[in-house]
Amino acid sequence: MADADDVLLRLDQVYTDIGRYQILHGVDLKVRRGHVTMLLGRNGVGKTTTLRTIMGLWKARQGQMVFDGQAIAGMATPDIAQLGIAYVPEGMGIFAKLTVRENLLLATAPRGFVQERLDRVFECFPALKLKWDSAAGLLSGGQKQMLAIGRAIVEKRRLLLVDEPTKGLSPVVVDQFVAAFLALKAEQTTVLLVEQNFHIARAMGDEVAVMDQGKIVHSGAMAALSADEALQQRLLGLSLGAGE
Repeated sequence: MADADDVLLRLDQVYTDIGRYQILHGVDLKVRRGHVTMLLGRNGVGKTTTLRTIMGLWKARQGQMVFDGQAIAGMATPDIAQLGIAYVPEGMGIFAKLTVRENLLLATAPRGFVQERLDRVFECFPALKLKWDSAAGLLSGGQKQMLAIGRAIVEKRRLLLVDEPTKGLSPVVVDQFVAAFLALKAEQTTVLLVEQNFHIARAMGDEVAVMDQGKIVHSGAMAALSADEALQQRLLGLSLGAGE
């Protein structure tokens, strides 16, 4: 069990409605410092809503959200971002008419690039250096996703919220993303990551939380879920084999 000082983000009994629909039904979640926490679950169970609620894009109707000791429920999204939280949505969130350079520069405003952080982006995604002066809208799907994540890490962040970064990408590009996240993990970056591909989740995750019907129904070590086929089948409808 995580020590209180080890928890960077905590959600307690968070309820979120979208219009007349109740999406989150009392989410309890802990994200440990310097760890990658995978948020798993079938489609439509509330994973994206959880990330958007943390970021203040949708307001929680009830419950507490605490980031490094500070209550953030009800805060405006820009104020949450100022605390060092970055969000990479499933739709990537890049500016298609701007160049790669301009997209990254906007993410560093107002101070501009810090070379060390820019070098880190290029180490993770060399294609962005090659496409430096290209319009983002002309990039391939994989390169657009690289740019979206590059925007999130070009500044030093305390927490990354990432929604399905590998969805629809080729296996070669997926391998690049796995390598990039493992590099971020090695430098103790804290990440909460939604991912549908269990093989990828198993490769990257330290902890895992599984959602169903708007709440967390399982949390624990990723290694324990990876080793338990029966639990995978019950929670996710998977049957992968622990050794795959």
